[in-house]
Amino acid sequence: MPELPEVETVRAGIAPHIEGATIRGVEVYHRQLRYPIPEAIETLYNATIEKVERRAKYLILTTTRGRVLIHLGMSGAIRILPDDFEHKKHDHFVLRLSGNQALIYNDPRRFGFILLYGKDESIPFLEKLAPEPLTDQFTAAYLHPKLKGRTRPIKSILMDQAFVVGAGNIYANESLFMAGIDPQRPANNLSLEEVERLVQEVKKVLARAIEQGGTTLKDFTTPDGSPGYFAQELLVYGQKGQPCPLCGQEIERIVIGNRATYFCSQCQK
Repeated sequence: MPELPEVETVRAGIAPHIEGATIRGVEVYHRQLRYPIPEAIETLYNATIEKVERRAKYLILTTTRGRVLIHLGMSGAIRILPDDFEHKKHDHFVLRLSGNQALIYNDPRRFGFILLYGKDESIPFLEKLAPEPLTDQFTAAYLHPKLKGRTRPIKSILMDQAFVVGAGNIYANESLFMAGIDPQRPANNLSLEEVERLVQEVKKVLARAIEQGGTTLKDFTTPDGSPGYFAQELLVYGQKGQPCPLCGQEIERIVIGNRATYFCSQCQK
């Protein structure tokens, strides 16, 4: 599933191509995604795309006639190609743009969605989200009090959008390893010092992932329409049985909240 760094990679990749472009056509091939694409989406004809933003794992296209909220779900991808592009299977939605280009949304599993909101209308999906992890609002002073009374594993808390947005399974594993914290620890058991360390590692891990995404990002206008997701240099995730990069002990795998969890029992306490 695309997480915050992948979605930020998409935003950075498509923004230069579509900001300032005028929508010359709206085509819906399969309206039934996780939620139906609203018929009102066709009112975007002749609207101008003013900016492309990201909040958590959502993309927001602000136009002169409203905001388009896009979630990539499990398998969604966006391509920017010449207007005469060759359609692929699972291309569900297309915006024809000025400059003879097109934005194409492809989603084999249809778990993503595309919704339309007014420019001043609240977006329910964004209302209860935690602060962005790479902003000054995400600090130990913010997070530590929220862990009081929370007996869930700290790994589960890191993946809860009410506490921190966009960390996801892979980056929660990596952040906890770098912070030296056992993913099974009850959240309310962490000291302020440990939370400070964890916050810093979440920021570092996500920032590094975004940076790697930028350095390996494929052009979103290439004929194959590759979304340019990046191969992470992962320390523990997916490394069951491999030596810990710090102490050499085998990396273990357990399941927390129905998600695979990798850690070093020697280095993470």
